[in-house]
Amino acid sequence: MIGSFFNTFFYNPLYNGLILLLDVLPWLDLGLAIVVFTILVKLILFPLSQKQIKTQIKIKEIEPKINEIKEKYLDKQERAVKTMELYKSEKINPFAGFLPILIQIPIIFALYFIFLRSGFPEINSEILYSFVKAPLDVNMMFLGLLDVSQKSVILAVLAGISQYFQAKLASPITKKTEKGGLGEDFARSMSIQMRYVFPVMIFFIAYTISAAVAIYWTTSNIFMIGQELYVKRFTVPKNHENNK
Repeated sequence: MIGSFFNTFFYNPLYNGLILLLDVLPWLDLGLAIVVFTILVKLILFPLSQKQIKTQIKIKEIEPKINEIKEKYLDKQERAVKTMELYKSEKINPFAGFLPILIQIPIIFALYFIFLRSGFPEINSEILYSFVKAPLDVNMMFLGLLDVSQKSVILAVLAGISQYFQAKLASPITKKTEKGGLGEDFARSMSIQMRYVFPVMIFFIAYTISAAVAIYWTTSNIFMIGQELYVKRFTVPKNHENNK
């Protein structure tokens, strides 16, 4: 049931979108098609990601005030109430970033599985929509240099490095406070793992499977880095000026 829902609403539409791109732009090799298609999907998801990043930035800005509450109130329930009051006074919804994440997760997984199990250069015509034509030939040589169906240590390294910088930008490691408690320790641990462990995992996954997966991860990470910098540089300052 879950698999059928996932395929119908996420995997199949995205797979058809990639095949349509290859058909409309036959001069694209599969590697370039992955780059273009990943960027197009990320652009569609940008409004959701933008909202998520804004919330994270605002919460980061009031972190000193949150730490003051942690230091001042020892009772966990009272601390939680005061923290929520702070969020309300600062006009921050701490849960605003959850919905965009939940919506994006199946899309990200669908893209990943497309490049994982697609079987290119073969096309699965059974799941193609009536208006999508399978291209006569799929060029597997990325920029005429690398076969995307094979392993590539260079692209795997790029995937790992780009993941490190993306995690460093999106999940800064917070300073540990004396009364931070288990929740703060968990958050710090997750930030550290995202920055140092996850890039290594991405490298091994990208190298073990194929260059296609490495291209997808690298493109996705670079887009997310640019997206984060754009929101911080242009969107958040404007919002602050409007609130003054």
